[in-house]
Amino acid sequence: MRIPVLIVAGFLGSGKTTLLNHLLRDNRGTRIGVVVNDFGAINIDSMLVAGQVDAMVSLGNGCVCCAVDVGELDDMFTRLAQPRAKIDVIVVEASGLAEPRNLIRMVVGSENPRIRYGGLVEVVDAEQFPDSRERHPELATHLRLADLVVLNKADRVSPERLVGLRQEITELIGQVPVYATTHGRIDPGLLFDEPLREIPRVAEQLSFDELLHDHDHDDHAEHRHLHDDYTSVSFTSDRELDPRRLVEFLEDPPPGLFRAKGFAAFGVAAERRKFVLHMVGRHIVFEPDAWSRGESRTTRLVLIGAGLPTDAALARLHDTVHTDAEPLDEQAMLGVWRYTPH
Repeated sequence: MRIPVLIVAGFLGSGKTTLLNHLLRDNRGTRIGVVVNDFGAINIDSMLVAGQVDAMVSLGNGCVCCAVDVGELDDMFTRLAQPRAKIDVIVVEASGLAEPRNLIRMVVGSENPRIRYGGLVEVVDAEQFPDSRERHPELATHLRLADLVVLNKADRVSPERLVGLRQEITELIGQVPVYATTHGRIDPGLLFDEPLREIPRVAEQLSFDELLHDHDHDDHAEHRHLHDDYTSVSFTSDRELDPRRLVEFLEDPPPGLFRAKGFAAFGVAAERRKFVLHMVGRHIVFEPDAWSRGESRTTRLVLIGAGLPTDAALARLHDTVHTDAEPLDEQAMLGVWRYTPH
């Protein structure tokens, strides 16, 4: 399994480090490697996350996206992705002055076979959004690159204003999901998967982090923080799919869809392989693989998003099933090959 690299960006003060600290503290058993991308002589953000992260490589002066040699970032990924580190996800916290497009290119263009692009999360200050757009016209461009927009500090605006902000951002960026929250709180399950390895639990004294986690949950029971819920829906089919229809679904996804994963069997003549799918935002990857011995040619897909219309999404996936008796010709695979790494 390749390690997803998640980029967290947003202007200064939007709540990126708060969100990161929440992910580090609130996940259970996930080992997160962090690259803190500060712009300045003192790595204040590094201090904020120090001690809570399993492996961290902190950049000093300058911005990662301004590095001439992409290999500098690759070296960091190599250190974090080495098997003995047992990292499950890598989070790059971009400087408030960083250009997200360059960071995305660096991750997507990396030759490290152990990592893959995990999406761009753009954090927006709900209270300051109008002023931010006026001061930084490039914000609109950044938002259009995002795979997920986190509308942070939602408690600082009225419910009516929050609805208006959602509509304004949606009109700006289209179908990209918008997740409203406070204090950077976002469920880690929306962004990455929990590890499959089992963590043995024996009689032991609770660590400080565990006590803090339990205290937070007790506190939440009495004082629920404002945040959206995410939706996960599964699709299974024993019948093979039409690859053209599946690609059409992915290229024109249902509103709110952030991630899709799983594997598919296609009803194409002479194509008997399993195709592993990873989709984050607009970034789609198919990887051909062999079926395990005794494994049935069953398609299994999982969709994850915020405000995802599950019934409509499942109905569209059912429409991707190839219902004709005759298999499709190889031309039907052209869309899949477009998203297959070479």
